[in-house]
Amino acid sequence: MKNNMKNVTPQIPKDGIAGLKENFSADAVSGFIVFLLALPLSLGIAKASEFPPLMGLLTAIIGGIIVSLFSGSRLTIKGPAAGLIVIIVGAVADFGGGEQGWHYALGAIVVAGIVQILFGVFKLGKLVDFFPLSAVHGMLAAIGLIIIFKQIPVLLNVNPVLAKGKSPFELAASIPQFVMNLDRNGAIVGILSFIIMMTWQKIPIQFLRKIPAALIVLCIAIPAEIFLDFKHTEPASALVKIGSLIDNIHVNVDFAGFANKMVFIKYVVMFALVGSLESLLTVKAIDMQDPFKRKSNPNKDLIAVGIGNTFAGILGGLPMISEVARSSANVNNGAKTRWANFFHGFFILVFVVFAAPVIELIPNAALAAMLVSVGIKLAHPKEFIHIFKIGKGQLAIFLVTIFFTLYEDLLIGIAAGMLVKILIHLLNGAPISSFFKANVAVSFNDDQYLVEVNKAAVFTNYMGLKAKLDAIPQGMHVTMDFSNTHLVDHSVMENLHHFEADYIAAGGTFTIIGFDEHILLSEHKLAARKKKQIVS
Repeated sequence: MKNNMKNVTPQIPKDGIAGLKENFSADAVSGFIVFLLALPLSLGIAKASEFPPLMGLLTAIIGGIIVSLFSGSRLTIKGPAAGLIVIIVGAVADFGGGEQGWHYALGAIVVAGIVQILFGVFKLGKLVDFFPLSAVHGMLAAIGLIIIFKQIPVLLNVNPVLAKGKSPFELAASIPQFVMNLDRNGAIVGILSFIIMMTWQKIPIQFLRKIPAALIVLCIAIPAEIFLDFKHTEPASALVKIGSLIDNIHVNVDFAGFANKMVFIKYVVMFALVGSLESLLTVKAIDMQDPFKRKSNPNKDLIAVGIGNTFAGILGGLPMISEVARSSANVNNGAKTRWANFFHGFFILVFVVFAAPVIELIPNAALAAMLVSVGIKLAHPKEFIHIFKIGKGQLAIFLVTIFFTLYEDLLIGIAAGMLVKILIHLLNGAPISSFFKANVAVSFNDDQYLVEVNKAAVFTNYMGLKAKLDAIPQGMHVTMDFSNTHLVDHSVMENLHHFEADYIAAGGTFTIIGFDEHILLSEHKLAARKKKQIVS
């Protein structure tokens, strides 16, 4: 009897108004905890993006209150993302900087939002499977490094002039100079905040670990700022300034940036592509954490995010995505439905309207400490070690993507990573004819399905392979045969690993055969495989 009870599938929470009534307490509590995390991060991301800090909160409010009502995922939190800081800063600078750069960048954000809506309408959510995973991880690691380099002078409360206009490499080289010119009071708050962010989850008292580290930082940084009298001893740049939400809600977008068509198009592509990619990856990751094993609709979610970005861009906000850290916190704090995202936005709105003076007591050094901790998570040494274990080729793709992202921008970086991946595939014997067309044959007898893959299965043709798999009904017995392939890359192996887990969870079986004559390109279980006879 006990075993049977353990195997009972938990009842799926209701959606819509019925879900609000059924799960009000759980979703409100989770939404409140996520609000405590999202409030300072939204401010920090906006300030780091050279947008008015209030606009980060505006994006979180729209992402929570509006987008949650029709999103395609139940547990993701929508809001501004650290991963887009690099693109936003570039857009503001390339459109002339300052207030003009902000208004012109909003034009690109609005058009990118419309493009994301079209991505969803034309069911292009599957595009996430086109990009090699090592290049995606390299892009995220590069973003992490850029955030770290840009926020260190803010954390140390250095005169902003010392960091202005410097490239990521120049900022990294200037760290000793920033340390020599730090402001004592600001640096004390910033370094203390950073230590809390990095160590809070390691303290031995379990119930304290449930309190967001960002909240602990605010509880210490604000009293420290008052004690050190920042208002009279520090420059105005040391504290957050947000002003009145009501006074700042109007049409802020300006499409005059379209006069420089190439720059405008570049940022539309970057906002739409990188934002969609990060959102889709988050949706996929959070689906795996969902205790009820619900599957999101990625295309519907893209439409929702696109609508949110269109509204946010018109009113002056940052672009939003389904943000992974806040979404993970949402799951871990017991959220049941999309209403948790709604509550997170609602609590931010209430706080901004009724407690704006409290927000303006937050030192920018504390916000910078939070962002540096985010950057470290994205570019953690463990990420480099993990990629190396998958294979030296994957590490090369990862490092090339990082270098060119730091040297140029995200589009160049991920394009360079993809080019290296293609060159590695050619060296490993993948025929060019197989690069963009999956050579797949599907046959079946009753509930037995055989999927035979020929030539090569690589990241550039995985979408075609996935389309064949998606056409197989749930609950069948599926066998994939790779006997006739020259090469199967890591991206395909990892994507198939996730597909296998989902298919088995839905009641079917999934078996992979045909690797007897292949060799692994590393010791990792999901490493690329190639035929023995083509080894040079």
